[in-house]
Amino acid sequence: MGLGDTLPDDGGGHVTTKPVSIGIVGTGWRAEYFARIATRLPERFHLVGVTSRTPESRERFARTWSTTAFDSIDALARRRPELVVVSVPVPATPDVVTALVDLGVFVLAETPPAPTLQGLVDLWDRVGSSGRVHVAEQYPELPGHAARRAIVESGSIGDVSSVQVSSTHGYHAVALMRSFLGDAGPASVAVRASVFDAPLVDPLSRAGWTHDDEPKPARTVLATLDFGDGRSGVYDFTDNQWHNRLRFRRILVRGSHGEIAGDDVVRFAGTATVLTSSITRSQLGQDLNLDGHDSELLAFEGRHLWRNPFLGARLMDEEIAMATVLDRAGLWARGESEGPYSLAAASRDHAIALAIDEAVSTGTSLSPDRLPWD
Repeated sequence: MGLGDTLPDDGGGHVTTKPVSIGIVGTGWRAEYFARIATRLPERFHLVGVTSRTPESRERFARTWSTTAFDSIDALARRRPELVVVSVPVPATPDVVTALVDLGVFVLAETPPAPTLQGLVDLWDRVGSSGRVHVAEQYPELPGHAARRAIVESGSIGDVSSVQVSSTHGYHAVALMRSFLGDAGPASVAVRASVFDAPLVDPLSRAGWTHDDEPKPARTVLATLDFGDGRSGVYDFTDNQWHNRLRFRRILVRGSHGEIAGDDVVRFAGTATVLTSSITRSQLGQDLNLDGHDSELLAFEGRHLWRNPFLGARLMDEEIAMATVLDRAGLWARGESEGPYSLAAASRDHAIALAIDEAVSTGTSLSPDRLPWD
């Protein structure tokens, strides 16, 4: 029986599938997320091993996650994982991805796949035609965003023309915008940007509470993106907005027949009728619910928009989104899915994010068109 073969009935009337075998290159903070997800979902994923540049870090990682440490990418590839996650510093990503593709491996690379526009072009020239690289962009798959996209795809707010994102930075924000705008095509994007500094207390970082109550200058980037054909985006990001709870994370999706603001929806429902409704979350484990603490589903006007595909694993939203990407990448590696987020889409989004960075210093910028992935 080969990898990906269907297994017999599990006795409960369900046909089961062999877990996707996964390798990881890298041992940092984000690599730990992928290992934790694989460990929590053994029916879907099997972590076959890890490799990294430093022997001490790969041995520690292997002990922590009960897997095998390999001393090279070649050695990991010889274990024949169906998919390898590349989670290394961005400057090292293109060479690692290329080495794996040359070994015939399907790759899920962390974001962004290269640090510069020229780096993206070079990476595409090396592996773009292989069809073996997708990128782990998880933000569009966060449960809230997946639910909002379901509303958009239902036509409830008509044709979407504008998306405002104030929650995450750069390529993540661009990926969110384009997920609601229906990809917005490969054409160049005109960007205008301004930067403002203002005092802000920064009580939390990735490492935890800072115990620093003194306001310090924080930079906010405000940018407008003109995607053409009447479609636009507004980018609003303040330093450390991912972790700083003193700044809300906001999203606004505007359509011809209404808009979504966070979890609130206003829409035109026919002659002289405008309805206001909300997206609601069913959260298990609260009050007398004894089914364990878990997100069950998101609903809108009596219909389910999103159901937790990993119910029972007790994953937070970020982990659910990453697990969704990993699951789709595994199916893609088996030839059963188009995959979560192609190298072409990732390169296009990062090119636009780089145009935002350029506009910060120049005031205006234009993301290039006629790039090799378009």
